[in-house]
Amino acid sequence: MTITPNLLTRWAGLAAVAAGAIFIGVQINHPDLNATSIQTTNVYVRDCLKVLMAALALAGITGMYLNQSRRHGVVGLIGYLVFSAGYLGIMAVTFVAAFVFPEVATSNARLVNDAIAVNTGRGTVVGDIGALQPVIEGIGFAYLIGGLLFGIALYRARVLPRWAAALLAVGGIASAALTLMPDAFYRLIAFPNGIAMVALGYSLWKVARAAAETQQEAVEVPQRSTAGVE
Repeated sequence: MTITPNLLTRWAGLAAVAAGAIFIGVQINHPDLNATSIQTTNVYVRDCLKVLMAALALAGITGMYLNQSRRHGVVGLIGYLVFSAGYLGIMAVTFVAAFVFPEVATSNARLVNDAIAVNTGRGTVVGDIGALQPVIEGIGFAYLIGGLLFGIALYRARVLPRWAAALLAVGGIASAALTLMPDAFYRLIAFPNGIAMVALGYSLWKVARAAAETQQEAVEVPQRSTAGVE
């Protein structure tokens, strides 16, 4: 199998679809996070899936950007870089939540509860978690602003579905608003971004596949013409 830019673009589209589906799926019946629940297998598996989701999302948005980089302009470049930083941060924080916090929770439950409160924007921080607080807040800011700018760039490029690009752009704002709502609504945070990623990824895959078919036809037509002359 020959690895071509078109093939990588299609894989990036599938990665975005998988990322969006995982992001939505892990929120279904998600238990409340605290120093006790973070030690359970249920939350551990969900956190591992979130790490995978972040990695797939990075591959997906990279494919979206590179596929039409000239159309995205400066806004698209800044949005892509900031959005990527947000996903890298999410991957790092979730990795810590899966593999470090369960051990820390047995000896310092307050620290874990405070970190969870900062990360989710819910609950009260009663102690000092040091540099972890500005780091988590910076990651959240990068995710919200990066998604907004990248969504705007995709919308202006007019290549992928504009409704999905708009949903990605406003998804961060919707997420911030949902953190202020009751627990029953909190897990809906993932839905706008997840749906947008699925739609954009599927569309990217279709665009790349159509381009591959067009290129294949362009190669076959001259070959048939030459064969007819002979």
